[in-house]
Amino acid sequence: MLLVMAICIQINTIEAATISVGTTLRDNSDLKDELLSCQGKYESLYKELENKEKQLEEVRLSAATKSEEDTQNEIEIKRNQVLLGLTEVTGQGIIIRLDENREVNSEEVLDINGYLVHEEDLLYIVNELFNSGADAISINDQRIVSTTSIVCDGNIIRINGKMVGVPITIKAIGYPERMDPALSRPGGYLQLMANQGVVVTVERSENITIPKFEGVYSYEYITRGDE
Repeated sequence: MLLVMAICIQINTIEAATISVGTTLRDNSDLKDELLSCQGKYESLYKELENKEKQLEEVRLSAATKSEEDTQNEIEIKRNQVLLGLTEVTGQGIIIRLDENREVNSEEVLDINGYLVHEEDLLYIVNELFNSGADAISINDQRIVSTTSIVCDGNIIRINGKMVGVPITIKAIGYPERMDPALSRPGGYLQLMANQGVVVTVERSENITIPKFEGVYSYEYITRGDE
């Protein structure tokens, strides 16, 4: 009787576990299908946005040929697009590369956090670059604009809502002789990171390309001053 009871309990346990696993798999499958659907809609809408931007550019070019005032307006629009990060830009500047020290044994150090790259490190570097005259900045090809968020999401960093991992490549267009010393000077932030254990390299370049901001500006509360 004890043997029969033990067999019955084992069968019931296996059936319950099978049902639970099956339900979990179905739930994950539904989530995956929903994610793929949302991703497909996003890609479709983004392609439509790019097509509309091309059409708008054609209209602007056509209008700009009609008068000198229209030409000046077109120049101003393009300048504003550059400032807003809505177009790809190229110029001289510096490239900063940050990587975690993979040679360190986490069991041999008291605090492993010093060997890792955190979101506050990126925020400080971005602010320092802008303060030293950077015209445009990107982190792992994510354009930094006025609405950019750099946040920690568990063990990962998200920039503009996109997941970013090490190694980190920061590109900044501007005057290298001002930006480089602002961060690489003795006692500067990059030196402090290197002293803590982060792998840091800085190089100057005459030809840096920074991609455009691929998100959408959304304002809910501001209005024009004359409204």
